[in-house]
Amino acid sequence: MTSVRLVTFNIHHGVGDDRRHDLARIAAVLAAADPDVVCLQEVDRAFGARSEGVDQAELLARALGRELVWASAIEAPRADGPAKRYGNALLTRLPVADDAAHRLPGEGEPRAALRADLVVAGGALTVLTTHLSSDSARSRAAQAQALVQLLPPPGRPAVVAGDLNCAATATELVPLRARLADAWGRAGRRRDQGRRWQLWNRDAGLTHPARRPRLRIDQVWVTPEVQVVGAAVLDGSGCSDHHPLQVDLLVRGGPVSSPGADAGR
Repeated sequence: MTSVRLVTFNIHHGVGDDRRHDLARIAAVLAAADPDVVCLQEVDRAFGARSEGVDQAELLARALGRELVWASAIEAPRADGPAKRYGNALLTRLPVADDAAHRLPGEGEPRAALRADLVVAGGALTVLTTHLSSDSARSRAAQAQALVQLLPPPGRPAVVAGDLNCAATATELVPLRARLADAWGRAGRRRDQGRRWQLWNRDAGLTHPARRPRLRIDQVWVTPEVQVVGAAVLDGSGCSDHHPLQVDLLVRGGPVSSPGADAGR
């Protein structure tokens, strides 16, 4: 069994409630958690003025000393510099055996999923990170079904993490619930920001909006081969409009198994 600490965080392109872009604040929150795997959403890479044109994924990977895996949801070439990219990043201290980016179905803003097979004792752990549609339950349902198609065969450990833009009990997540369990509900121990902000929501796992959280849209889902030891909503109120979600897992690795068609890196 391998102990894996995973954090998922919608970083809002590094802009906090004070409307300042300050990537160092994001790095500090993540460094304090010391995760093995970080799943990030709303990440800019040379995207524009809102994030000072920097490559947020590369800077955070360097700051944390982690390997970077990337999936663009939006990408626009430029003649005078690197392409503008926006999407999902995975930062890991575990070796990467395989990875691929996948376009997700749905209307509105383009969405993507990043699949990585990470080396753990006994084989591989598949991690999918994504950011589902904020506009349409129908789109989220199609995206959830697409995520299930990217999972390894039953009996092999996998995790889905990200900003799902709906409650864990939402109808559109039925495809996920058929294969995985909500890690917050499975956690042996839990803590969140309810103690600080809203005592009546203590242990509810709320992550958004960061200033006064009322929604649990940032989630981690696990297959039966993954044990959830603990879960915690960290304090991201100074650096994003979401709080990060941390889960501590015990994983028995399975063989590496790539899904069908890949969309490329």
